[in-house]
Amino acid sequence: MKAYFKPFLAIVLILSADQILKFWIKLNMSLGQEYKILGNFVMIHFTENNGMAFGMEFGGEAGKLALTLFRIAAVCAIGYGVVYMIKKKYHRGLIMNLALIFAGAMGNILDSTFYGLLFSESTYYEAANLFPAGGGYANLFHGKVVDMFYFPILQGIYPQWFPLWGGQEFIFFRPVFNIADSAISIGVIMILFYQKRYFKEEKKEEIYPHSEMIEE
Repeated sequence: MKAYFKPFLAIVLILSADQILKFWIKLNMSLGQEYKILGNFVMIHFTENNGMAFGMEFGGEAGKLALTLFRIAAVCAIGYGVVYMIKKKYHRGLIMNLALIFAGAMGNILDSTFYGLLFSESTYYEAANLFPAGGGYANLFHGKVVDMFYFPILQGIYPQWFPLWGGQEFIFFRPVFNIADSAISIGVIMILFYQKRYFKEEKKEEIYPHSEMIEE
């Protein structure tokens, strides 16, 4: 059970922080409202999206339902993978990063699955209400994902000679995201960055599965 503690704790902490912040945003901020943390470079900016991480969209209502169901299937597979890797004693770093991905995916699934039932519609004029008398703003599986972190660190105008975007506004980093998105991104990046270390032992076992028997 000790091997499960740190991944489980990470999942609980990330999910709790993600949902507490999203609930606060929904109940206290109107769409488009923002709080500047470090001038115009780091801010809390409330927005919602119907699609994937960092505000990307996916195919209308049918696409929204398909994406939510796919997320649920994917998070079940990831959860199984975490348990399997713990039992098989995979690298602890790999297990922890997979736990981050699981927590992030679960955080956004909760929005997509239940927020339409729990909250009234957020508008540009007022914040949402929890458990509104007339019911929520959407059906099960059709909720919107709440995003709030906005880091427009670099802003400017592309020069006229620049291909495709000449004369248009340039913003880095443009996407608005949440804690769940961050957890997924960190988990994926860390797995890619340390993949040789994470999978080194597993590859050795596959190449020399009977080495101990031969030595005996």
